Amino acid sequence: MTELDVTELQRRLVAFAAARDWGQYHTPKNLAAALSVEASELLEIFQWLTPEQSARIMDEPGQAHRVTDEVADVLAYLLQFCAELGIDPLRALAAKIERNEERFPVPAPAPDSPETRDRHSSE
Repeated sequence: MTELDVTELQRRLVAFAAARDWGQYHTPKNLAAALSVEASELLEIFQWLTPEQSARIMDEPGQAHRVTDEVADVLAYLLQFCAELGIDPLRALAAKIERNEERFPVPAPAPDSPETRDRHSSE
Protein backbone atom coordinates (compact mmCIF):
# COMPACT_ATOMS: atom_id res chain seq x y z
CA MET A 1 0.00 0.00 0.00
CA THR A 2 1.72 3.15 -1.16
CA GLU A 3 -1.05 5.70 -0.66
CA LEU A 4 -3.10 5.83 2.51
CA ASP A 5 -6.75 5.10 1.86
CA VAL A 6 -9.46 5.02 4.54
CA THR A 7 -11.30 2.07 3.00
CA GLU A 8 -8.09 0.04 2.72
CA LEU A 9 -7.13 0.85 6.32
CA GLN A 10 -10.59 -0.26 7.46
CA ARG A 11 -10.25 -3.48 5.48
CA ARG A 12 -6.86 -4.16 7.08
CA LEU A 13 -8.21 -3.51 10.57
CA VAL A 14 -11.16 -5.85 10.01
CA ALA A 15 -8.85 -8.53 8.58
CA PHE A 16 -6.43 -8.12 11.50
CA ALA A 17 -9.25 -8.63 14.01
CA ALA A 18 -10.78 -11.53 12.06
CA ALA A 19 -7.44 -13.39 11.83
CA ARG A 20 -7.25 -13.32 15.64
CA ASP A 21 -10.94 -14.11 16.13
CA TRP A 22 -11.48 -10.71 17.74
CA GLY A 23 -14.37 -9.80 15.46
CA GLN A 24 -16.79 -11.36 17.92
CA TYR A 25 -15.88 -8.63 20.41
CA HIS A 26 -16.09 -5.76 17.96
CA THR A 27 -19.68 -4.78 18.62
CA PRO A 28 -20.64 -1.12 18.28
CA LYS A 29 -20.86 -0.80 22.07
CA ASN A 30 -17.43 -2.34 22.66
CA LEU A 31 -15.81 -0.32 19.89
CA ALA A 32 -17.35 2.92 21.21
CA ALA A 33 -16.04 2.06 24.69
CA ALA A 34 -12.57 1.25 23.34
CA LEU A 35 -12.58 4.52 21.38
CA SER A 36 -13.40 6.41 24.57
CA VAL A 37 -10.63 4.66 26.49
CA GLU A 38 -8.05 5.43 23.80
CA ALA A 39 -9.16 9.08 23.64
CA SER A 40 -8.73 9.21 27.43
CA GLU A 41 -5.21 7.80 27.09
CA LEU A 42 -4.44 10.60 24.63
CA LEU A 43 -5.85 13.14 27.06
CA GLU A 44 -3.78 11.66 29.89
CA ILE A 45 -0.58 12.68 28.10
CA PHE A 46 -1.70 16.32 28.21
CA GLN A 47 -3.43 16.24 31.59
CA TRP A 48 -1.01 18.32 33.66
CA LEU A 49 0.77 20.25 30.91
CA THR A 50 0.50 23.98 30.58
CA PRO A 51 -0.91 25.29 27.29
CA GLU A 52 2.64 26.19 26.25
CA GLN A 53 3.99 22.72 27.06
CA SER A 54 1.14 21.06 25.19
CA ALA A 55 1.85 23.20 22.11
CA ARG A 56 5.48 21.99 22.09
CA ILE A 57 4.85 18.31 22.88
CA MET A 58 5.79 17.10 19.40
CA ASP A 59 9.26 18.61 19.90
CA GLU A 60 10.05 15.87 22.43
CA PRO A 61 10.65 12.55 20.59
CA GLY A 62 9.45 10.31 23.42
CA GLN A 63 6.28 12.30 23.96
CA ALA A 64 5.71 12.71 20.23
CA HIS A 65 5.84 8.92 19.86
CA ARG A 66 3.27 8.48 22.64
CA VAL A 67 0.93 11.07 21.13
CA THR A 68 1.26 9.54 17.67
CA ASP A 69 0.53 6.04 19.00
CA GLU A 70 -2.56 7.20 20.88
CA VAL A 71 -3.83 9.11 17.84
CA ALA A 72 -3.40 5.91 15.83
CA ASP A 73 -5.32 3.93 18.46
CA VAL A 74 -8.18 6.46 18.47
CA LEU A 75 -8.35 6.45 14.68
CA ALA A 76 -8.17 2.65 14.49
CA TYR A 77 -11.13 2.21 16.81
CA LEU A 78 -13.07 4.98 15.06
CA LEU A 79 -12.50 3.35 11.66
CA GLN A 80 -13.51 -0.06 13.02
CA PHE A 81 -16.62 1.47 14.60
CA CYS A 82 -17.55 3.08 11.28
CA ALA A 83 -16.93 -0.15 9.37
CA GLU A 84 -19.12 -2.08 11.79
CA LEU A 85 -22.02 0.37 11.39
CA GLY A 86 -21.54 1.10 7.69
CA ILE A 87 -20.62 4.75 8.22
CA ASP A 88 -18.41 6.45 5.65
CA PRO A 89 -16.30 8.60 8.01
CA LEU A 90 -15.21 11.08 5.34
CA ARG A 91 -18.77 11.63 4.09
CA ALA A 92 -19.98 11.95 7.70
CA LEU A 93 -17.31 14.57 8.39
CA ALA A 94 -18.04 16.50 5.18
CA ALA A 95 -21.77 16.55 6.02
CA LYS A 96 -21.04 17.70 9.58
CA ILE A 97 -18.81 20.53 8.34
CA GLU A 98 -21.57 21.66 5.96
CA ARG A 99 -24.16 21.63 8.77
CA ASN A 100 -21.79 23.58 11.04
CA GLU A 101 -21.13 26.16 8.31
CA GLU A 102 -24.88 26.73 8.03
CA ARG A 103 -25.44 26.63 11.78
CA PHE A 104 -22.54 28.96 12.62
CA PRO A 105 -22.18 31.49 9.80
CA VAL A 106 -19.22 33.83 9.76
CA PRO A 107 -20.31 36.91 11.72
CA ALA A 108 -20.55 40.20 9.91
CA PRO A 109 -17.98 42.76 11.05
CA ALA A 110 -19.23 45.24 13.64
CA PRO A 111 -20.16 48.66 12.18
CA ASP A 112 -17.21 50.33 13.89
CA SER A 113 -14.63 47.63 13.11
CA PRO A 114 -11.54 48.41 11.01
CA GLU A 115 -12.79 46.05 8.28
CA THR A 116 -16.06 47.97 7.96
CA ARG A 117 -14.38 51.41 8.11
CA ASP A 118 -11.83 50.42 5.47
CA ARG A 119 -14.52 49.07 3.16
CA HIS A 120 -16.67 52.21 3.56
CA SER A 121 -13.76 54.57 3.05
CA SER A 122 -12.99 53.06 -0.35
CA GLU A 123 -16.58 53.18 -1.60
